[in-house]
Amino acid sequence: MSSQRREPELLYPSSGAAWTWDHAAQCVCWAPRARALLRPAGNRECKFFSLTETPEDYTIIVDEEGFLELPSSEHLSVADATWLALNVVSGGGSFSSSQPIGVTKIAKSVIAPLADQNISVFMLSTYQTDFILVRERDLPFVTHTLSSEFTILRVVNGETVAAENLGITNGFVKPKMVQRPVIHPLSSPSNRFCVTSLDPDTLPTVATLLMDVMFYSNGVKDPMAASGDDCGHIRFFSFSLIEGYISLVMDVQTQQRFPGNLLFTSASRELWKMVRIGGQPLGFDECGIVAQISEPLAAADIPAYYISTFKFDHAVGLSSRGAPVGPAVPSSQLGGT
Repeated sequence: MSSQRREPELLYPSSGAAWTWDHAAQCVCWAPRARALLRPAGNRECKFFSLTETPEDYTIIVDEEGFLELPSSEHLSVADATWLALNVVSGGGSFSSSQPIGVTKIAKSVIAPLADQNISVFMLSTYQTDFILVRERDLPFVTHTLSSEFTILRVVNGETVAAENLGITNGFVKPKMVQRPVIHPLSSPSNRFCVTSLDPDTLPTVATLLMDVMFYSNGVKDPMAASGDDCGHIRFFSFSLIEGYISLVMDVQTQQRFPGNLLFTSASRELWKMVRIGGQPLGFDECGIVAQISEPLAAADIPAYYISTFKFDHAVGLSSRGAPVGPAVPSSQLGGT
């Protein structure tokens, strides 16, 4: 690990938005616009796009250009604030130049301090990096909280520049460290997942397949599931296309639909288990949910990806010893779906 001071970089200082829509609207409202995102990179105006399908609905996160393309529909709901995307890099001013660090690697340095200041975060882990989305109105408190440990940078017209000092001092007290028990119910679906990517140049090759997986497929159940009807299997698929870099989080059955020579996989070909957080929709205002999950995982040295959606949160992880992410959280709260 580099001894150089790491820098959270504010990638999209005024353009993030989170939307959700129900499954009934999937083909009519968004599928035609998603096709435009699968064109060659030079023809896309939207530079930050993420779509996650869960059993409840779809969640998308888009930048300002993508937001303007969204249709008006009674099926669509939008978060009530503009969100800014930050990520931690070791240097060079670009997340693409950094090594994947995982949400557990920033649990102590970023996630916990923001939770201590009652700052709500919306997480999006990708194959390349981890994005911490915060409300635009919280930015002064975010930068003040992290500035003692990090150099804060922002991207303006593609150039990385130092973030301005917003001067938050009055009434800002460094809180004492507190324990954060997991307060929301947890469940672990039976699916096994992979986190992967592919070369953007091959995107046209799999564009039709991606469209089918995202909008027209009901998924394939795991034949190795313990129960006959596999009530613990859930539909989950996450696709991100951010600054030309692609990230995919999907279960092993969906992965098998893709040409094996196109996907980036680790030498060990590890499969990951998921923990879903929340029995009721979590909303956007509660603080500390990501910290409640990421801190015990970090303490157990379990790398994990974390994806927030409009209603629930999802942690996907595997320990270095091969144990799934579940044992790092209280077993009394870990149940089936």
